Amino acid sequence: MNRNRSIISTVCVLFAALVLAGCYQPVDYPVIVDVPPPPSVTVPLEHHYIVGTSIENRPIICTVLGEGQDVTFILAAIHGSEPAGIPLVHRLVRYLQQHPQLLQGRKVVLLPVANPNGVAHNTRSNARGVDLNRNFSTANRLNSKRFGRTALSEPEARVIDRLIRQYTPDRIVSIHQPLACIDYDGPALALASRMAQHCNLPLIELGPKPGSLGSYAGVTLRIPTITLELPYIADRLNSERLWQRYGPALIAAVVYPDRVR
Repeated sequence: MNRNRSIISTVCVLFAALVLAGCYQPVDYPVIVDVPPPPSVTVPLEHHYIVGTSIENRPIICTVLGEGQDVTFILAAIHGSEPAGIPLVHRLVRYLQQHPQLLQGRKVVLLPVANPNGVAHNTRSNARGVDLNRNFSTANRLNSKRFGRTALSEPEARVIDRLIRQYTPDRIVSIHQPLACIDYDGPALALASRMAQHCNLPLIELGPKPGSLGSYAGVTLRIPTITLELPYIADRLNSERLWQRYGPALIAAVVYPDRVR
């Protein structure tokens, strides 16, 4: 035992002498870093930014995926008491991140919560009691306390208008509840029919409502505009079941008409 201790002590002394003399260099282990995908995989350009604030200064957050010329604008919860579209939009973001090939030549602008005060208080209107989906500048607009004394009187509606003007979308999808159908405004019949092929919602033209987004974007600006009306019980479904039922219709809108400029 004493002999073993003597050997160990001698080795330690020699090792210390080598270090002091500079004859020993510690092993330089490689640092593990994130490895970029191979060149064959295209990573979509992605931005998340605050595009505005609500009456109660809640942030309105926009996500933009891709950098192509073909643009789809998708928004949810313009009516705060219709929240089922929120997890559906978040799920679409994740799906596009996982399938970047769908973004070749395309850009997708997403507004998951268009009316954050309404969502927080579970109300259709914003914090001033104005129905944001009646606050746009249209020929059929009605000025009132409920719809706003003037067009675009509400900051949340101005955010939506600014995004439309900034990105000039080729199509718009606004997710609502509870009418359980696919409604459309403007030159959107073909797009609505395509989306209806990918879910169990019937295609029904409800007609442009005074000051609505459909009246503004679809009728006035001639942008194909879809109102994706989910059923009343949709907000009781988890995000995965929502995605299974209605995600394919959103994907169909993004890739419509299955070619890009």
